[in-house]
Amino acid sequence: MQDSTSNTAVIGFGDIKVQPEAIPGWEEYLHDGDAFLRTGLAAHEKKKKPFTPEILYNIVAMAIEKHVMAALMHRGELPYNHTMVDLVAAMEEVFPGLIVEIKGGLLELDRYQEICNVDSFSITPPDMEEIPEMLNLAVNMQRLAYGVTGEVQ
Repeated sequence: MQDSTSNTAVIGFGDIKVQPEAIPGWEEYLHDGDAFLRTGLAAHEKKKKPFTPEILYNIVAMAIEKHVMAALMHRGELPYNHTMVDLVAAMEEVFPGLIVEIKGGLLELDRYQEICNVDSFSITPPDMEEIPEMLNLAVNMQRLAYGVTGEVQ
């Protein structure tokens, strides 16, 4: 906006951007994500019988959710909800362009469990062959979370 009398730029309140402070506990989310991911990677590698594809899917989803929450909380932000759609939307809003390479894979994870509506929820377990790609998504999200927070792995 230009001031017509002095030809100088005027800054309005809408132009001021305040960087929110980190939300306490983000480090715990980061390390919880690491623990879920370690568990999923080890269980899949060792082909432990109790770790069905459905259980591994849920472990991967928890790892991703924890890492996303750590990144968002470090920036002082929270998602509207905890579905992958909402987590992806929050990441895109707070960190534009950061998750472009893994966005599609993250959104695909929601197709296995649609549990938000109590009257019409559905759960479709993944095949074991799909688990390595899911673990890869979680590893990539972990890397991004560490990059955003500046923590050293």
